[in-house]
Order: sequence, then structure tokens, then C-alpha cells
Amino acid sequence: MIPKINCDMGEGFGKYRVADDAAIMPLIDQANIACGFHASDPVIMSETVALAVAHSVEIGAHPSLPDLQGFGRREMKISPSDLFSMLCYQVGALEGVAKIHGAQLSHLKPHGALYGMACRDPEIAGTIADVAKLFDLRIFGLGGTHQETVYRAKRLEFVGEFYADLQYQDNGHLAIVANPKSVDPIEAAQRATSAVSTGATLSNSGKTVPVAAQTICVHSDNANAMGLLEALNSAKTDTKGDAA
Repeated sequence: MIPKINCDMGEGFGKYRVADDAAIMPLIDQANIACGFHASDPVIMSETVALAVAHSVEIGAHPSLPDLQGFGRREMKISPSDLFSMLCYQVGALEGVAKIHGAQLSHLKPHGALYGMACRDPEIAGTIADVAKLFDLRIFGLGGTHQETVYRAKRLEFVGEFYADLQYQDNGHLAIVANPKSVDPIEAAQRATSAVSTGATLSNSGKTVPVAAQTICVHSDNANAMGLLEALNSAKTDTKGDAA
């Protein structure tokens, strides 16, 4: 059974757009909205929140390292105190925008390079967890990494996610690249369905690795995002039909 689907949204800037948020929003359950440091601006944040509210989609903060030019996919050295302040700044901004539309944040999910760094570094994961606790948010992350162990140790609600459009390494971590390749929608949806039912997936070398899949992530900037989301929603419908 396909669980909820989450997608990184609002990742344009000014007049530039990288995805069709209006078309994508009706196909997802949870929107991770960019907070201005890797993409987005106050107007786009407000437009994206309004779309989420209109389609009853859960709103999550998607903060990142300060890297507009690199889309948040370049690692940086940063102190825990600086990172804490930067994350609070971003989450607080989105929380304020959400209030304009009568909405509340439901979760936090770090973006890009910061997400990968939190998988490997318990101190970074701990800083992210402290921000989530401050704002009383659930936190999305990668199971079997420091994200899960640290978040749970700090008594946060951890939501493990499976990436339908990314490859996994042999250690269960994501193979994060600057420009993700497009995926075959049907094949990716089948891989997600298998991951949910078995709790495992194949790495990029063919090794079976365990995964947590309480929610399925699709990147809005993937070239085949719409096709993949449609395939995942079809899988949801098919499962419901079988259960009936």
C-alpha cells in the first residue's frame, strides 16, 4: 500500500519557476515548502501555502543551507549555533506565512546537502532536532541513519521516508547529486510499492538495503515528477480497489 506522498514545493525564485506547483499539489499529501535559503521568496512561499491549503495538503518547512546558487545541494562547514539560527529563521518565516492563510506547520524536513549531512553527523542531526522541538514539529528523515537515531533520542516523532526518484547507496544513504536524472514513472512507482511492503530496496549496485517508508518523496524538479506522481496515485487507487 502506498502511504502519504510528500513533495518539495515552492522552489522557484522571483519570476523563475522550476516546477508546476499548481498541477502537482492535487497529487500529493504533504508539501515541503522551501523557506528562502535554497529557493523561494516571500511571495512564492505565500502562493505555495495558499495552494496547499486549497488542496488540504499538510504544510512542512523545508529549510536548507544558505545556497541559492547551488540550490542547497553543496555541503558547507557551519557551526551548530549558526545552523540553529539559520534554521529557526527559515522555519519561523514559513510559520508566519502559514498564519496569514490560517494554516499551521505539520513537519520539518531538511533539504539537499543538509539532509545528507544530518544522516552522517549526529551533531548536525541534533541541531535540526532542536529546531523541530522548538517549533513542535514532526520530522521527516532517512531511516537507519543518525537522523532516525538522534531524532528519536530527542523524543521527536520521526517519519521515515522513501525516495521514489533517487538511488540508494550500499549503506542505505541516498546518492544525492546536483542534477538528478529523470526516472521511469512506472518502474519508480513499483520500486516504492515494494519498499513499503518489504521494508527494503535495491542499492545502485544491486544490494538489498533496509528502508523506512512511512511517506514517499518525489522531487518536484524531477523531469518526470508529474508522471511519477500519477503512477503513485494509481498504485494507491489499485490497492484500495484490491482491499475492497
